[in-house]
Amino acid sequence: MSGSPKNNSGNARVEQALARLNFKPRQLDTGHVWLAGAGPGDPGCLTLEVLAALGQCDALVYDALVSADLVAVAEGAELFYVGKRGGQPSMKQGDITALLVRLARQGRRVVRLKGGDPYLFGRGGEEALALARENIPFRVLPGLTSGLSALAATGIPATMRGINKAMILATGHAAGTDDDLDWAAIARTGQPVVVYMGMANLPLIAASLLEGGMAPSTPAAVIVAATTPHERIVVATLATIAEAAAAAGLTSPALIVVGGIVAMRAALAGEP
Repeated sequence: MSGSPKNNSGNARVEQALARLNFKPRQLDTGHVWLAGAGPGDPGCLTLEVLAALGQCDALVYDALVSADLVAVAEGAELFYVGKRGGQPSMKQGDITALLVRLARQGRRVVRLKGGDPYLFGRGGEEALALARENIPFRVLPGLTSGLSALAATGIPATMRGINKAMILATGHAAGTDDDLDWAAIARTGQPVVVYMGMANLPLIAASLLEGGMAPSTPAAVIVAATTPHERIVVATLATIAEAAAAAGLTSPALIVVGGIVAMRAALAGEP
């Protein structure tokens, strides 16, 4: 009982802070599609603009990485689950785009909700282009990308004076194919790399970076389900990260981080 007044006072102060912000959400009109980013997973990482959009939509098209808590915000909306998790059954991208167009032409208020940010390895650009070609009004609502927020959540600074002057965001799903990245060129930059969708190809990616000249002792980490209650992280070296991740039983969704910035996690935690 003694904690109740403090809690009530804290809640009131939060409400007052939101009121002072004077946030006025834009109206989601009929026949419009908003491409929205759900952030890395924690509802606290959701932007006010995306929250307001979920409260207005009557059709929600969402991906596998969007949590049930966020889907529940769109109370009363018709739900369209389209999957989009690597290695699992998903609706084809062309079918998703056709669904967005169809819903808009039915006069629906449509929110297309994606994990992270719509424009960062989320195929939001493809959907936006298709909507533009069909003369469907749309907006893009940014979201926190896991490539940055997952690092912050696990104690790894994305940039650190004296360590890096840039950071490379890459996709690892095409590793070992004709459509693969030039990992050797990435290794030669000497800058940290954050790899999306690379868990299935982690041994190949690590080997390619080593072949490109990156030191075997380079700190590396795999972050799973960042910012959620299921968050896990394994830290090792580039030479051992694939083995360490496999031993820990880590699976997607995950990010691979390679570079000196990973070592800052221990330093910031006060570890020797």
